[in-house]
Amino acid sequence: MTFTAEQAKAAFGDEVVTTAVTRLVNVPGLDKQVALITLDNGHDHTRPSTFGPQGLVSLNAAIDEAFAADPAAIAVTGKPFVFAVGADLSGVEAVSDPALAREIAETGHTVFRRLLDSKIPTFAFVNGAVMGGGLELALSCHYRTLSENTAAIAFPEVFLGLFPGWGGTQLLPNLIGPDAAVTVIIENALNQNKMLNVAKAAKLGIVDEVFDSADYLEQSLLWLAKVVNGELTPARPEIDRGAGWDNAIARAKSIVDGKTHGASPGATKAVELLALAKDNDLDSGFAAETDGLAELLMSDTLRAGLYSFNLVNRRAKRPAGAPDKSLARKVNKVGVVGAGLMASQLALLFVRRLKVPVVLTDVDQARIDKGVSYVHGEIDKLLGKKRISPDEANRLKALVSGSLDKAAFADADFVIEAVFEEMGVKQQVFGELEQYVSPEAILATNTSSLSVSEMAAKLRHPERVVGFHFFNPVAVLPLLEIVRGERTDDASLATAFAVGKQLKKSSVLVKDAPAFVVNRLLLRFLGEVLTAIDEGTPFDVADHALDPLGLPMSPLVLTQLVGPAIALHVGETLHGAFPGRFRVSDNLKRFVDAGKTGVWQWDSAGNQQVDPEVAELWQQGDKVSTAEEVRERALAAIAEEIRIMLDEGVVAEAQDIDLCLILGAGWPFWLGGITPYLDREGISAKVNGKPFLAPGVASVPA
Repeated sequence: MTFTAEQAKAAFGDEVVTTAVTRLVNVPGLDKQVALITLDNGHDHTRPSTFGPQGLVSLNAAIDEAFAADPAAIAVTGKPFVFAVGADLSGVEAVSDPALAREIAETGHTVFRRLLDSKIPTFAFVNGAVMGGGLELALSCHYRTLSENTAAIAFPEVFLGLFPGWGGTQLLPNLIGPDAAVTVIIENALNQNKMLNVAKAAKLGIVDEVFDSADYLEQSLLWLAKVVNGELTPARPEIDRGAGWDNAIARAKSIVDGKTHGASPGATKAVELLALAKDNDLDSGFAAETDGLAELLMSDTLRAGLYSFNLVNRRAKRPAGAPDKSLARKVNKVGVVGAGLMASQLALLFVRRLKVPVVLTDVDQARIDKGVSYVHGEIDKLLGKKRISPDEANRLKALVSGSLDKAAFADADFVIEAVFEEMGVKQQVFGELEQYVSPEAILATNTSSLSVSEMAAKLRHPERVVGFHFFNPVAVLPLLEIVRGERTDDASLATAFAVGKQLKKSSVLVKDAPAFVVNRLLLRFLGEVLTAIDEGTPFDVADHALDPLGLPMSPLVLTQLVGPAIALHVGETLHGAFPGRFRVSDNLKRFVDAGKTGVWQWDSAGNQQVDPEVAELWQQGDKVSTAEEVRERALAAIAEEIRIMLDEGVVAEAQDIDLCLILGAGWPFWLGGITPYLDREGISAKVNGKPFLAPGVASVPA
């Protein structure tokens, strides 16, 4: 043990301490009592238990007490609905001393390993959410049970730019096999932090037994007695330490290379440690984890990941500039204008989350029928996956209907349009709607680039028009850009934010400016990449120039995903507003006119090549840039555009820019969105004369 109680308190003064309490319980069938350690930070399930220095000291003392009682077994469990969710990351941000970073890394290993090395059988009764260090604590016990209502099971560290550093990389592959461990530690984490469900955790062998939540503790204790008495022995698979392990590591490297392009030291270190675990030498493995963790805790990359974590978990829940939520009006019925794919996705989202009547309308009955049919079909898919009950499926389907007559919106409180992205069309739609809806009904637009103020200008009640910009796919990306028009009132805006929260989206208040935040920035750097290609830079050089950032996809692949016609339209809008900074590529126009959807083609082996028809129509000059030159101009352009947007008041602070890119474009946590990276690389200072963030924000304090 390295920390004393006094040192622990001094290290993380604001730690929400998870206290470990040991009590002795009698269990039928055992001669001795069981020492049951309960972890509890004194808050309800909305503030899960975590481990900071003081929490580890408390757990260590509880283990002392347990050993002193000479029990039949030691078991660890958590407060209601929560086992433990890992290290206390809030305190890590303030750490500026490498020696303290190493103490934190060592202490977790020291305390958890006492359970692993114990001669007395140790059990983890995982009664609820378990992630990160909490899962490592459970793996450090000899046996594990799991409550069937556990909501979250994961190793999210690699998603944050970290790695499981308190035993996870060594214990998990030696319990469930290397390939399954790669899935849990690396693949799931880099797949937007995908969680395991109870069934999957049990199937993988992470836990030995699952019990009903109603009498979970009692059943776990009875099961413990059978294990202690030798009546049952949980199965453990034989681990392939030959080619199987090597193949798993090769797969891990492929995933990390493809997802991060070497930009995340945490992901790279996780692969290295999983490879080391093949020897099953815990002394060496744990020492390597400690070394890696101590080093990473002192890196700006990790601080950027923690900055991202705080943006998503704190700032997103209290949107800057949002009006008082008490002003929000209740929404009892929703109208959707349009019945195409986007409109149908919106209808599905509204009916699932708000559980109120949703009416779609369009120009003909066939389109309406197709839209309603899509929503019903998606509900049936949810039923087939057992994510909703038959009763709920029937209720949801009954709430969705279509109508050719906009009078069906007369009693709607919230109407959103998702029609063709053209100002005249949208103004006409809102003008028609105003004849039917009440003066207080919100009129929302899902426009990706057009002026909300202009859209509302001709209405009798422009104060109730708001921008409500979702990102595709609607069900996956959590960002909602809520746009305040020049005349939008507080009640309408508050209602929009309340609806966004009901939809389980993270809302950011955005000024009514061309293309708002995400599309404006994506088009700015895409424009630089396209210009480089137009000048003569090879497609592959320009498209992969930004790979060192570890973005989720390259600019040209992103263009293919969102649709070149949409990218062109938004680009034309931005060119009209800011012709000096946004140019429209004639090649992109020809590309769209030719009906092409993507630059790249892939052969059966997965090799990428330029579509010959695209190569034929694209007219290039003779100025060839290197990847580094393309990257420098693209990043300089982003830095310039962010500064202009902040000066214009498009959002409140740089943090909102980063939040938008993380949640709306999937930019990685370890990048911190973008401004920490621009600061760290000196680009902010070079382009704007100063960094975006204060020292110590998303960086190691001086």
